[in-house]
Formats: sequence, structure tokens, C-alpha cells
Amino acid sequence: MVYIVVALKAEAQAFVDRYKLTKTKLSKHTLFYSDTLTLIVSGIGVAKAREATQTLINHFDITDADSYLNVGIAAADTTFQIGELLEIGSISYHGINYTFDTSKEHILCSDSEVAGMHKGIVDMESYGFYDAVIHNPAIQHFAIFKVVSDHFQPDKITKEQTKMLLFHKLDAILQLPKELS
Repeated sequence: MVYIVVALKAEAQAFVDRYKLTKTKLSKHTLFYSDTLTLIVSGIGVAKAREATQTLINHFDITDADSYLNVGIAAADTTFQIGELLEIGSISYHGINYTFDTSKEHILCSDSEVAGMHKGIVDMESYGFYDAVIHNPAIQHFAIFKVVSDHFQPDKITKEQTKMLLFHKLDAILQLPKELS
């Protein structure tokens, strides 16, 4: 099974539209699922991402074949193209670096909006997801994928743009779980 944590309904909608997922509730979260994919909408922020990820971990039995993914949009500086897919290998959160794959991109996880910043890659959920999966030794496969949505101008990205940015990267995002099985 592939378990996916997204922050926004617009991010979830890309998966729902492409894979015709069924909607339900799990605890206080919206959940979408099929035979091979389960997606939870966390809401914005580290604490919400951690809680939603932990809800998945607590509710479903973990097998060696399972993959946990955090997928969403992120702001980035102009060295990155809008729509570029980034696989994250390290996170900075509250001044501490957490590295799990040095060959991948580095992201700053922020507790507040990133308007006015101008350097690197920034999101608001990656650390919460990472903190939940890293503390469960049964989880052997996890990844964080971000699609560049803007150059630190979050007010310029619409729900429809968010959905389409992710929709165009779904094949690449879901390659990792296929490679692991």
C-alpha cells in the first residue's frame, strides 16, 4: 500500500481525479483510498502533518511493502522552475538539520507563511511527516516530494494551479513505491 499525506484538499484532488479514489473519514481527517493507495488530508502545518501521519500509522498495519509519502507544493527560489518536482533528503526545522538522503534536495520547514523569503525551498509540513515516520521502526520506505508552486509569492497560487501542478507529476511521484516493490 502507498500511504500519502497531503496538506491541502487541492493537492489531494490531483490524486482523486487521476485514480478515482473513494472518500471517507478517518478520525477527524478526510481520507481517500483505493486498493493500492490511501491518502489523508492533514491541513496546513507541522503539527497537523504529524497528527495525520500518526493517524495513518496507528490505523493501518504496516508491512515491508508499504511506502509512506509526503506530497505537496512548496515555495522555492528562482533557481527552481515552477512545476519542478523535488525529492527531499534533508529538512531544517527550528535550526536543526535532519538528513536522511544526502543525494536529494534540502528543505526548510517553516511554521509561518514564506512571503518575502528569497532563498532555498520552503514548506510547512515536511518535518511533521518526517517526525512521525522516523519514530516508527516498522516503516522502511518513506519519501517527501514537493512541486515548486511559486517563488515566495503564495498569494499568487490558486487551488486549480495547485491541483494541476501535482497532477502533472503523479507518475514520477508514484514511481518510487513501484521501484521498492
